[in-house]
Amino acid sequence: MTMRDETKRPEERDGFRFRGGHNALDLTATLAARLKPVPRERLAMPADLGRWFVAAGIVPSAPDVEVKDLEEARALREGIFAVSSARLSGEDAPSARKLLNDIAAKPSSVPQLDANAAIKFDGTVSALLSTVAREAILLLGGPQAGRVRQCESATCTIFFLDTSRAGDRRWCSMAGCGNQAKVREFRRRKAAS
Repeated sequence: MTMRDETKRPEERDGFRFRGGHNALDLTATLAARLKPVPRERLAMPADLGRWFVAAGIVPSAPDVEVKDLEEARALREGIFAVSSARLSGEDAPSARKLLNDIAAKPSSVPQLDANAAIKFDGTVSALLSTVAREAILLLGGPQAGRVRQCESATCTIFFLDTSRAGDRRWCSMAGCGNQAKVREFRRRKAAS
């Protein structure tokens, strides 16, 4: 469930954005428009979480999700977001860190190799969330932690894993936020001349 090759898969799948390069970071993008007065909840109903698991490539078919699972997923999402934000600012988020540790301590899902040599995970929704929490911990506390970035767009809060050779990626997506920034800069320079 760790970093995956996203070059072959579209960034937008089944109503979700996958620009983070890591499922734990992509989970944080399920609350869209965080900076607006009313953010858009992409995990509005239990079935949405099942769809996210499929779109993320974690399971081949949507599991049965209960309301308690959805609440845990939202809490995990916000915990990952808080720990990621705190890490980038050199701070600590003790309650979010505890939440990640608590969810990760639950039984996790079991990786399975399918006929196409793809990894899928088997287990309850709670076990799938535990696996996402474990992956978040391994990312945010591991050697790639320094490569976790937040999009530099003034209107975007998506976190991503910078896998560029130089380690200088600025936007969650060149096709999205990066292109918009370049268009704004072009217009600014044209107006200034």
